[in-house]
Amino acid sequence: MLTCSTEEGMDSEYDRKSELIAFDDSKTGVKGLVDAGVAKIPRMFIHPQHNLREKSVSTNAQLRIPIIDLEGVNSDAILRAKIIDKVRNACETWGIFQIVNHGILKSILEEMIKGIRRFNEQDTEVKKEFYTRDFSRKVIFVSNFDLFQAPAATWKDSFSCIIAPNPPDPTDMPAVCRDIIMEYSKQVKMLANTLFELVAEALGLNSNHLKDMECAEGVFLVSHYYPACPEPELTLGTKTHTDPTFLTVLLQDQVGGLQVLHEKQWVNVNPVPGALVINTGDLLQVILHYTTLDLLTLLVHFPTPTV
Repeated sequence: MLTCSTEEGMDSEYDRKSELIAFDDSKTGVKGLVDAGVAKIPRMFIHPQHNLREKSVSTNAQLRIPIIDLEGVNSDAILRAKIIDKVRNACETWGIFQIVNHGILKSILEEMIKGIRRFNEQDTEVKKEFYTRDFSRKVIFVSNFDLFQAPAATWKDSFSCIIAPNPPDPTDMPAVCRDIIMEYSKQVKMLANTLFELVAEALGLNSNHLKDMECAEGVFLVSHYYPACPEPELTLGTKTHTDPTFLTVLLQDQVGGLQVLHEKQWVNVNPVPGALVINTGDLLQVILHYTTLDLLTLLVHFPTPTV
C-alpha cells in the first residue's frame, strides 16, 4: 500500500523503502495512481520546499531561444554557411536552439506524440508487460529510472527504446506506437547526420569528422508522460538537469513547460509548430577533446496540464 501524505503529516515510522517497492511492484506508474483516483500524492513524490520554490522566469521579450531555419542547408552553399554561423552562435551562447524546415513532416511529429500518448493511456495490463527495471532490455516502460536512488521521485512515467546500433525486433515494441516509432526514428537519424555535419563545421572541422568518430552510431529514444497531479505544489515533473549526451533532439507538444537556464535567468522554450529542439549535452566538451562518443538521444517531451 502506498502512503499518501503531505509534508506536515510525515511521521517517524514512515517506511520509504516499502513505499517505493509497492509502487514499483504495481507496474502501473504514476498514471496508475491517477487512474486509482488519489487525492493526495504518496510521500515518495514530495520534494523539499527549497526545490519547489517557483523559479524566476525572464520577462525580457528579447530573450528568446534561437530558431534556425534549415531550408536549403544541403542544396545551397551560401545558405549553408549562414546556417553554420547561426548554429555556432547558438551553441556558444545558448547551448540550445530550435530548428524548422528540418525535413521531417509535421504529420510525423504529431503522430509520434499521439503514439506515445496511446502507449501511456492504453489498457494497464498490456502496458505492464513492458514495465521493467532491467535496463539491459531494449524496450522499457518505467516510472523514474532512478526511483531507488533519488531523494524524491518525479511525477512522470517513461518509455524508452534503443534505436541504434542494435534495435529491438519490431514485434517486441508496443503495437500501439510501433510503426510511428520506427518511422520517426528513421527520419531523425537522417536529420542527426546533418546536425553532426553542421556542428562539426561550426567547430572548424571537416563535415564528416564527428560521424567518422561514430558519434551518430548510438541512438536512444526516451519519452516522458506527465499525468495530471492532484498536488502539483508538492512535487516536480522533471528536476533541473543537463543532458548526459552529445546532442538531444527533443520533440515537445504545444502545451509547453520546457525551460532553459541562460545567464542566471530561466527562459521558456516556447513551442513552435513543426519545430524540434536541439540541446547540446554534457559530452560536447568531450568531443572537443577528440574522445570517441556513440550516443545521440531522442526525447519526446509532452507535459500534460496539472490540476
